[in-house]
Amino acid sequence: MADVEYRYTVVYEPAEEGGYVVTVPVLPGLVTEGDTLAEARAMAEDAIRGYIESLRKHGEAIPIEQGEPITERILVSFSGS
Repeated sequence: MADVEYRYTVVYEPAEEGGYVVTVPVLPGLVTEGDTLAEARAMAEDAIRGYIESLRKHGEAIPIEQGEPITERILVSFSGS
């Protein structure tokens, strides 16, 4: 059987207690963390692999990202109360 590769957008957010919280927007419920960016990346790869293996085991469709993601930060201002 040929190898299959999936590419996912991963979001690394600094955690209040240090390290990073990692999510994958196209894989609902997938959240992991790591003390360093390198550790967070390794944890993300492992979590994605486990997530996909679970989907395969249960005969569910594997989500595929459509197009290239667009990300930006938006500043939202509120007037004082």
